[in-house]
Amino acid sequence: MIASLFRSGIDKSVMSFADKNEEVSVSFEFFPPADLNNANRFWDSIDNLASLKPDFISITYGVGGSTRERSLKILERILAETALTAVAHLTCVGASKAEADDMARQFHAAGINHLVALRGDPPGGQDKFVAHPEGYANATEFIQGLSKVADFDITVAAYPERHPESPSLEHEIEVLKQKVDAGAKRCITQFFFDADVYLRFVGKARAAGIEIPIIPGILPILNFSRVQDLAARCGTHIPAWLINLFDGIEPSSSTNNMLASAVVIEQCDKLYTAGVRNFHFYTLNKSDLTRAVCHSLGVRDVSGKK
Repeated sequence: MIASLFRSGIDKSVMSFADKNEEVSVSFEFFPPADLNNANRFWDSIDNLASLKPDFISITYGVGGSTRERSLKILERILAETALTAVAHLTCVGASKAEADDMARQFHAAGINHLVALRGDPPGGQDKFVAHPEGYANATEFIQGLSKVADFDITVAAYPERHPESPSLEHEIEVLKQKVDAGAKRCITQFFFDADVYLRFVGKARAAGIEIPIIPGILPILNFSRVQDLAARCGTHIPAWLINLFDGIEPSSSTNNMLASAVVIEQCDKLYTAGVRNFHFYTLNKSDLTRAVCHSLGVRDVSGKK
């Protein structure tokens, strides 16, 4: 299994990317560290990936705005100290319309014009989303409200295996269409491990008249146990072969990183072969594995850094 993975994954992928000259663009997601006063590794990771000249770097926004101050400080520093495009995640869960709008104004005043607008997950201990009595009911309403605050460039989420609360994939497509009609300019998918799942979703979205970019969200496997927890929460299917591959592998070990590289490179190779040229990476605040995959995609540090 491992030998065939490397033969069909790493070796094949490196050759196929080398044979193609079309430019690939990438973007990266980070979450705010718990302590900004002790966040050298976090900033080192951003610096390591910033040298790849990404389209943007996005900073997440905790449940109910629990990281709003840290998120804003990070975004302000990125704008002040780098040439990167800084993108803010913003949710409306647990907030009134006035509170959500006020946070959007703070981002805009800080120079953040690009938002990833999300409804947000229910707070811990709640199984289902319950809108604030004076809040936005869903992401579509939220986007409509944000358009009245400022002329934001809005990105939204898409779920190729459907959102856990969606009754069907068809309903998922309908919801995405509503967000597009409300003003979304592009969407980033939830992570997935089967490239065909993403490609089928894109086909259905195009058939429904959705023409905005649908950027695949890629999750490097830094810790398979954590990936399983994330997948369970968001409804992502983990293939049996992937479970078997990482069975007994120590997280962050050289073996884990070697296998994770092979898996993600093969995944990106399939997407590239199918015509995908934009990739968004959920970095989990680690840069090395994401950087290695970008290298295989042909995204290189122009300064010559390895």
